[in-house]
Amino acid sequence: MHLLTRAERLAARRLQAALDEHGCSLDAWRVLSLLADGEGHPMAAVAEAAFLPPPTLTKLVDQLVDQNLVYRRVDPLDRRRILAHLTPRGEDHWRRVDREVRAQWPVLSDGDDELLRGLLNRLADTLDGATAESSV
Repeated sequence: MHLLTRAERLAARRLQAALDEHGCSLDAWRVLSLLADGEGHPMAAVAEAAFLPPPTLTKLVDQLVDQNLVYRRVDPLDRRRILAHLTPRGEDHWRRVDREVRAQWPVLSDGDDELLRGLLNRLADTLDGATAESSV
């Protein structure tokens, strides 16, 4: 666990340093990254993916709306849901920030990157499954 915690802290520190140059928080970057696929996402799904409580996400999205980076729309398929989307300005902002993050990120070989991604996905799935089983 110590190694995983150390890697997470070092990664977050490096990521935050890149984000600071753009006045972007780690939580905002997570939200913008999720919305960058252009599909629009329900607020509950964004909160879950960004590891934020819904009230905290609402406050953050309010700030992103005020900055003209994000907008909300009623889901045409389910009018009870609100979808969050990037504005054109938000897309430009996210691309600039993402480019900076990638430029400052350590490079792993393709094989190591793929191996790490697979192991982390397996660990997350295992932990997620164990959490779901213990809550039953």
